[in-house]
Amino acid sequence: MDHFDNLTTERPTFVTHLECSATGKQYEPDRLYGLSDAGKPLLVKYDLDGISAALDKPTLAARPPDMWRYREFLPVRAAEHIVSLGEAITPLIHLSNEEARLGARSIIVKDESRLPTASFKARGLGMAVTMANELGVRRVAMPTNGNAGAALAAYGSRAGMEVYVFCPADTPEVNVREIALLGARVWRVNGLINDCGKIVGAGKEEMGWFDFSTLKEPYRIEGKKTMGLELAEQMQWDLPDVIFYPTGGGTGIIGMWKAFNELEAMGWITHKPRLVAVQAEGCAPIVKAYDEGKDHADLWEDAATVAAGIRVPAAIGDFLILEAVRESGGFALAVPDSEIEQAQAVAAARDGVMMSPEGAATLAGYERALEAGLVDRDERALLFNCGHGLKYPMPPADEALDHTRPIDFAALAVAAHPSDL
Repeated sequence: MDHFDNLTTERPTFVTHLECSATGKQYEPDRLYGLSDAGKPLLVKYDLDGISAALDKPTLAARPPDMWRYREFLPVRAAEHIVSLGEAITPLIHLSNEEARLGARSIIVKDESRLPTASFKARGLGMAVTMANELGVRRVAMPTNGNAGAALAAYGSRAGMEVYVFCPADTPEVNVREIALLGARVWRVNGLINDCGKIVGAGKEEMGWFDFSTLKEPYRIEGKKTMGLELAEQMQWDLPDVIFYPTGGGTGIIGMWKAFNELEAMGWITHKPRLVAVQAEGCAPIVKAYDEGKDHADLWEDAATVAAGIRVPAAIGDFLILEAVRESGGFALAVPDSEIEQAQAVAAARDGVMMSPEGAATLAGYERALEAGLVDRDERALLFNCGHGLKYPMPPADEALDHTRPIDFAALAVAAHPSDL
């Protein structure tokens, strides 16, 4: 088996059309689209019977372990157009010490920080840039809270595209410098991500760039869909009972639900998990809409949270997020920043997992759901860690020793440590 087989071998493709997520209007495939005529996200549709006839589970299992093993489920037509930075299968990690502390049967983290640019944004942007590459796009732009911009910068630069990125002024410093180092032109904007998005939209005609804003092109969903395909295969096609997902723009929760529905239609799975949209209390438009029984979320005013990646005051795919949560029998909940920071420290100090604040929000959300009786201790829970904790500010560690003086080793043993949490 050639390590690069998934990137070089031509495989049959099964895209039939694209479809407006709101009206159902169909669009021809293999053309460049933003939103539908109704101003809503477009969804890629496939001949699932054709995929079933062309691919089986043993054939899939024999392929190299990367995101592109699922080519039949994806929209790219020709292998030469794939833009890859080595999208490895991300591991499943039991939080065994947390399981013991909480008396829980199974708390598993899918650690997406192992992907290129150290976040799950590599899946969506890798696919979106690949399709833009296939369709002839050479200049792209997007608003970002950090990690998505870094992924677009990396994949866009690799594809030889001009990349323009706009981020809120308080975006984590590592993200802004990362975007610049990866070859994009990046600006800090005195506003939130929706304000950055307005700049991208306003510049489309004059700059001639393609708008890569969340869900304003059809293919980022397909990249994020691979999280669901990969998880199903990793768990031997027996998915967990409940998935906790950090939710901002919601591409991942929409993409996973799409994957599960496609796999169920093909008969590859018989059980779909409940989906839980986790947000921060300082920016929880989806939670508010869910609680109020609405199909669309209102703009969240004065959004603020340490979990920058889920600070999205308005999501264009709000109705699709809410639909996935409700259809799955799941729910939406918000957690305060204090619990996010506590969960981040606990996961690192007790189980050695460096979660991003957004990923840690899922652990905080799981604990809240457990206390509220929304999940049972004997259910298998899956938490998505969407990025690496090293990309965010960390607590100080300022204790020092003078090697020229006697060391009080007994004092070292009783010093406070995060594991004492």
